Amino acid sequence: MMTFTNDKPIFQQMADRLEDEILADTYHDDDRIPSVREYAVMLEVNTNTAVKAYEQLARENIIYNKRGMGYFVTPGARQQILKERRQTFLQQKLPELFRQMRLLEIEWNDVNEAWENNKKQ
Repeated sequence: MMTFTNDKPIFQQMADRLEDEILADTYHDDDRIPSVREYAVMLEVNTNTAVKAYEQLARENIIYNKRGMGYFVTPGARQQILKERRQTFLQQKLPELFRQMRLLEIEWNDVNEAWENNKKQ
């Protein structure tokens, strides 16, 4: 089961999760992914919601449909996701992180120490 938040539509969170699974190497180029119905059952959501997630990923060329066989990961999808997410992180998340660091007087060495401790876990 997946815990959903209120900041994005559920279908978008499902699409993000499938992208996360591609980034984590759960699925590779040309791997078959769970069917829409299987994914809906796994995440305990309505099938129509899963359909919207899959349609979005197909429009973005992350997955493709082989008629009668299901959905598969588009070759190069992982690199495409990495590129888009890095760009979003650098343009949207990082400026807010820096703003918070200034407000809270957090130094870069504090972040580096936390990063190193996190890597050990």
